[in-house]
Amino acid sequence: MVIKIATRLLVGAIVLFAVLYGSDYAVAKVRLKKNTAGSLESVKIQPMYVIPHKDSRAEYVFGDPQMQTCLHSIFPHFGYSPCWYVKRNSQPTISMTIVAAVPEVWR
Repeated sequence: MVIKIATRLLVGAIVLFAVLYGSDYAVAKVRLKKNTAGSLESVKIQPMYVIPHKDSRAEYVFGDPQMQTCLHSIFPHFGYSPCWYVKRNSQPTISMTIVAAVPEVWR
């Protein structure tokens, strides 16, 4: 009895996800085909590099801003990320690592 209910819930969740993804895809395709002004947007991405030092401190350096095109949808489609995700992650943090230099004797 419990397995039957769990199976029905799982199948229902999969069907619900498929319907949501399919409808999001259809809406995005129609909006791009009609070239609706609000379907694509460019968002400025400002990367921040975290550079560790030998004394256990970190230096924060901002990289050059870049423009990224995003799609107004719930899920990613056609190679574009959704705008809600791009705007949320518009300042990615990139951690750098210290690589020791190899002495000339070892080369």
